[in-house]
Amino acid sequence: MLMLTRLSFLRPKLSFVNVAARAILVPFLHQFGKSSQVARLPKRFQIINVSVPLRFFSCSRPFNMAGGIRSPYYSMGEHTLAVPAALFALNRNRLVERLRNNSSVNKDSIVFLQGGNEETRYCSDVGPVFRQESYFHWTFGVTEPDCYGAIRVSDGASVLFVPRLPDEYAVWMGRIAPLESYRERYQVDEVYYVDEIVEKLKESQPSNLLTLNGVNSDSGKNCREATFEGISQFKVDNTLLHPEIAECRVIKTDLEVQVLRYVCDVSSRAHIEVMKRIRPGMKEYQGEAIFMQYCYYNGGCRHCSYTCICGSGNNGAVLHYGHAGAPNDKTIADGDICLFDMGGEYYCYTSDITCSYPVSGKFTEDQKIVYNAVLAANRAVLNACKPGVNWVDMHVLANRTMLSHMKAGGLLKGDIDDMMKANLGATFQPHGLGHFMGCDVHDVGGYLSGHPERPAIPGLKSLRTARSLKAGMVLTIEPGCYFIDHLLDKALADSKLSQFLVPERIQKFRGFGGVRIEDDVLITETGTELLNTVPRTVEEIEAVMAEGKSLKIDVPPAYAGKK
Repeated sequence: MLMLTRLSFLRPKLSFVNVAARAILVPFLHQFGKSSQVARLPKRFQIINVSVPLRFFSCSRPFNMAGGIRSPYYSMGEHTLAVPAALFALNRNRLVERLRNNSSVNKDSIVFLQGGNEETRYCSDVGPVFRQESYFHWTFGVTEPDCYGAIRVSDGASVLFVPRLPDEYAVWMGRIAPLESYRERYQVDEVYYVDEIVEKLKESQPSNLLTLNGVNSDSGKNCREATFEGISQFKVDNTLLHPEIAECRVIKTDLEVQVLRYVCDVSSRAHIEVMKRIRPGMKEYQGEAIFMQYCYYNGGCRHCSYTCICGSGNNGAVLHYGHAGAPNDKTIADGDICLFDMGGEYYCYTSDITCSYPVSGKFTEDQKIVYNAVLAANRAVLNACKPGVNWVDMHVLANRTMLSHMKAGGLLKGDIDDMMKANLGATFQPHGLGHFMGCDVHDVGGYLSGHPERPAIPGLKSLRTARSLKAGMVLTIEPGCYFIDHLLDKALADSKLSQFLVPERIQKFRGFGGVRIEDDVLITETGTELLNTVPRTVEEIEAVMAEGKSLKIDVPPAYAGKK
């Protein structure tokens, strides 16, 4: 029997033990422990054999977890992906390695994070389905609200603090789990109650607490900084953690990529289901409903990564359509292009896929011109991406490719180089080419200190990062072409831009909406891996939609109640 000494977070001079290795070895004890230990785990957290190669960032050789060593995992059922707890142990290991290599970080510091809180709808007692705060999830993988987590920099020892639940919880919400079950489930070293934070931190005697404080460059909002009653008794540094943990999230581990592959696959199949079932006369939100139901029923994705964007016809030119003021409620007309931007989320890992196609199932010649221009831009970038390539250059490549095809289609005239100098591309694609993707759909790390700043040029200033690509990054490639009246009017009134437009052709496309083709891509050592699998060429789309024509679609009957 393998004997391991249980690690104590409170042991002042604990020798360093690799956290990821510990996460692999400690579960081995479950094979020899009481069966009741496994039975205490919720059904979505059980024990599996893990044989996924892990890339340890402290060595170049892959480490293989095989030979029957078992690890707790998260799953929504046998038909869904099993995500091992080792994923988060590896994330913690990467974080403490970066912190140890930072000369400004005291080695007896403690990383201290606060998870998301349970909230209610305004003043009611109705709570929305909880979704964990992304930094906390990346670090601990905890699904419950109102928790805190700590990691000691010197040795990587980890502690979870969970709320002490009242007896009434067992009546209304179910059995109150013992502390040990949290330790087993999440593979942390110790678990205590939230009301013990001050006591346990004092026993550990940290030189300071490293808390999360920084601005998300996508939203402009501050990260959630941990706070608790009694934090004033400790020295707090809120400047060192954010750039280090955000940079960790930029590069995905093999285990993270496995989850992203899964959720992209589920979302791809859901998009195809919508493609087959969409019909003229349906509401846009019915396409959204088909997608959401498929992702949850077939893939265990309780959440979507963001509010679904289901624009048809002119609504395809509204970049963030689907909001409360425009809730995907237009009736889809025969002849409309559907721009459906939707992504499922599994265990807080996201997907973000956009498909554009005619509701009729057949592209017109004008629709082909715009669609193929965007597809050519998408594929040009996909083929050019590799480590070392700058993302700004990829945006420029997409614009140049799209403008060239639009000129060939008779919408534009003049020299392509002159169009690029005049920044004509921003008239048709005012957004950036894409963004990082991970635990947030617009994932962090775009404009961290020490990396290129945001460009000031229209079009380029909307880029969510200006960095050069590295292996392990996951990004979206999402060129688009939109006919937005406001931008078309401005371009026609500006002689620097109007010289390139063919007015009678542009006029014909007013009300067209737009086309966006969005793929999720992993940057590999040699190029890219496409994570989603949806039909992309005109021929592929038309073939899939033709298959769907034989499906019986149950259209809800007219509501018989009073209007």
